[in-house]
This record gives sequence, C-alpha cells and structure tokens, in this order.
Amino acid sequence: MRTDRPAVETGEVVQSSNKAIDILLVEDDPGDVLMTREAFADNKVANRLAVVSDGVSALEYLRKEGEYADVPTPDLVLLDLNLPRMDGREVLQALKQDEQLRSIPVVVLTTSDAEEDVIRSYSLHANAYVSKPVDFDRFIEVVHKIDEFFVTVVRLPGR
Repeated sequence: MRTDRPAVETGEVVQSSNKAIDILLVEDDPGDVLMTREAFADNKVANRLAVVSDGVSALEYLRKEGEYADVPTPDLVLLDLNLPRMDGREVLQALKQDEQLRSIPVVVLTTSDAEEDVIRSYSLHANAYVSKPVDFDRFIEVVHKIDEFFVTVVRLPGR
C-alpha cells in the first residue's frame, strides 16, 4: 500500500478540435494508466488527462487542496474502485455528497464485475459503470467509446 503522496501526471494530446475536456483518471495500476493514455491519444479530440493513483489524492485534487490548488476542475472522472488509501466507493460517496462536486460525471472503470459493486456504485450516483476488459485492444476500444460519448454526445455541466 502506497503511503506517500503521488504526483499528478498530466498529458495533452494535440489534435483538431476545440471541444477538449479535462478528465481526472483515478487509477493505481500503471499499465491501465498507460493504456488509458493510449486510448485518449488515438482519439479525435484533445482532451486533457490528469492522473492520481489513490482515493485520498483524488479528493484533494477535486477539492483543489494543497499541491492541487491550481488544477482545473475536471469535466469527467474515471474512477477505479480498488485504490490505496481510500477506495473508489468512498471517493464516489464523498464526491457525490459534496455540493460543489456532485455534478461532475463519474464513470466507474474497474476490473470488478461483481453485481454488488455495480449496484453500490449506482446507488452512490455513479453516472456509468464499466468493467475493464482484460484484452488490450478491447480496453482501448472501451476507453475510446467512453471518451467519445462524453465529448460528442453528452452535454457536460458548464460546457
């Protein structure tokens, strides 16, 4: 279990669109972070992806506390459930109970396929629940579809 505070990784893909959104990926698996970055890099829109690797840092980022004081408020959160320091369920609950943050859409993106995790996530007001495919190409496709949906189909708050 990691106890030190992880740095925020940021990346921007430069492509042809002015409809970019800020996305916070809350993920502790470096392989999944890399695959998610690759999926966004392959997309048509230049979304900005910030990454934190545990639940405590996710809430600090969202609340703009400490080292995260100057970060943009994300338009979308991709949240793993199994995280160090504070799990994704607790992050989701805290986020949706916070009047300033509750309107941010949250997509639970996790390895869990358990029905109780699906039910609990939706009862905590997740906007979507997606099980991570184990196949690399399918994982890229799923992340690409999430990105495409939230950029081209959905109207996000404040956009």
